[in-house]
Amino acid sequence: MELSYEHIKFLKEEHPTIKLIQSNNAPLIISFLYLHFKRHNNITVTGEDITQKLLDYLNHLKQVYGDGLYSDSAKNYLDKWTEDGYLRKYYSTESDDPIFELTPAAEKSIELIQELNKKEFVGTESRLLRIFDLLKKIVYQTSEDLDKRLSELNKQKDEIEIEIQKIRSGNPPMLTDTQIKENYYEVYETARKLLSDFRQVEYNFRDLNRSVKEKQIQSTSKKGQVLDDIFKIQDSIWDTDQGRSFRAFWEFLMSQTKQDELNILLENSSELIGSLNLQQADDLMDRLKVYLIDAGDKVNRTNHQFIEQLRKFLDERTLKENKRIQEIIDEIKVIALEVKNIPPKNKDFLSFEYLPFVELVMERPLWTNPQKAVLDDLSFEEGDSSDMETSVLFKQFYVNPDELKENIRNMLRTNEQVSLKQISDVYPIQKGLSEAITYLSIASKDKKAIISDDLFEEIQISNSDKNKYFSISIPKVIFIK
Repeated sequence: MELSYEHIKFLKEEHPTIKLIQSNNAPLIISFLYLHFKRHNNITVTGEDITQKLLDYLNHLKQVYGDGLYSDSAKNYLDKWTEDGYLRKYYSTESDDPIFELTPAAEKSIELIQELNKKEFVGTESRLLRIFDLLKKIVYQTSEDLDKRLSELNKQKDEIEIEIQKIRSGNPPMLTDTQIKENYYEVYETARKLLSDFRQVEYNFRDLNRSVKEKQIQSTSKKGQVLDDIFKIQDSIWDTDQGRSFRAFWEFLMSQTKQDELNILLENSSELIGSLNLQQADDLMDRLKVYLIDAGDKVNRTNHQFIEQLRKFLDERTLKENKRIQEIIDEIKVIALEVKNIPPKNKDFLSFEYLPFVELVMERPLWTNPQKAVLDDLSFEEGDSSDMETSVLFKQFYVNPDELKENIRNMLRTNEQVSLKQISDVYPIQKGLSEAITYLSIASKDKKAIISDDLFEEIQISNSDKNKYFSISIPKVIFIK
């Protein structure tokens, strides 16, 4: 995009990010939003919580800089920031307390201020190598020249063989402390920007949803066409470049193998960074996987809400159509009553060349008298129960949800998150399908639990009473601490 004079002038006057940075209250707004959203990577904050925190922050600033500073109330400040586009305020279906989250404009403002801070260490080697790797991936993995691709792979193979030989000879290539710091800082900055970009991803999906709703409101299509459009819209949301990229990200992150590998990498890198005495500004790297899952899950849930809203919109249109039909019927009844005693003089006021076959719904019988059952008058004799197996009546089992919840809590004591498969490996399912369904019921009521719509996993189940073992495929369930 060309940075023309007119474009810069427009951004200065209209873009909320620049308006925030040049506002008189920028130090208050940006510092507060950073402290209570970005510092601990909070995606959302409840209205009651953020109001109290802002009140405490204002009191702290007044004690330090004087009572004349920031005289307005915390609630008014939050309302103003929401109106200016720095915060998004909405309500959930579970509470009357509003929920606040950062907008992309606020995210960009905080990121821009962070970029202005002087960096003690600026890495260049890792970035150059990253550029080379990405360019190679673009060029070679899109080339239709098979010989060229094979040549590049053989080159990589030779480099790997050389490294293997060095390791076997006892002289493995090692990163220097400088290279470790450089790569770690690059990973940290990339992860921080990725989490910030989730707000923009969600807002882009929100804009797409808004434009779709506007088209549907202006549409005069019939119900069948509207329903077809909604299904096409659902596909189009995921078929955009952004939608495909997000789905690939989510499927990658939901892979248990990748999660385990990420855990190991984060733990090992944390120990290595600790040995170099590098100071970490926050817990971003320690809890990166959890933050990524939370941010991705919020985008996922938002998209599902959009589709559900579109379906509700279709129901509303159907309700309005039915209401209008009933109004027309009532109008016909009123007119019929008015002309009841003054029938038309011309008996042939309506004629048909061919009489159509008409079968009115109201002509069908609404109720038929049921047939009475005839019971024979029989005398019952006492039977012999000596050969009857009655023990099965007392072998009923009960799945206790509290025991299953305790299993989940025990697993979460040593893990940030666990899947249902991991739980079943430690605490085998012994009461058949009923126990697995109870786990799913617990997950559906847990706000932190995630039930995937796309990923499935095999769960081993045993029935201790019948001594049977089998496996089932169920949606992947993840419980988060």
